[in-house]
Amino acid sequence: MAVSATLHCLTGCAIGEIVGLMIGTAFGLSNLATISLAVALAFFFGYSLSTLPLLKAGLALGTALGVVLAADTLSILTMEIVDNLVMAAIPGAMNAGLVNPVFWIGMMIALSAAFFAAYPVNRALLKRGKGHALTHRYHGSGQIDTGARRFIPSFSTSALVAVIVAFMTGGLVVAIADTLA
Repeated sequence: MAVSATLHCLTGCAIGEIVGLMIGTAFGLSNLATISLAVALAFFFGYSLSTLPLLKAGLALGTALGVVLAADTLSILTMEIVDNLVMAAIPGAMNAGLVNPVFWIGMMIALSAAFFAAYPVNRALLKRGKGHALTHRYHGSGQIDTGARRFIPSFSTSALVAVIVAFMTGGLVVAIADTLA
């Protein structure tokens, strides 16, 4: 369960990180501004992906956000600290640009390091009945989706991870192709 919880958090963080770094790079923002944007978006997407299943299970938005803030904050914070430190430590990764393989390889290394840093955090939280244990009681509630809840998408962690891996691999392939052209 700790692996699943960590992958789930990593997916939201990865989406936010990639989007933030893409925006920062595209607009030529400073490293500090780019990192700040990426961290903000990582928290936004991380919390959003955790909130959707709770809303689908019938929780009110305020209740769902309260559960998610308690469940995910430490995991996302750990990932963001490690991810950004690793990206900053890789020579040229922050300034590489989106069509440079260094950017994509750096992002892959940074997200992998973030996973391994957050896994023990999630494991410890789960053992104490905290973290994702708070959200899992609402998953698969067996309720029939009615009203607007039936339109809330359900994403499995493996599907989200597959999308991130495919996107990052695609980014790397495009960067390599641009370098060879």
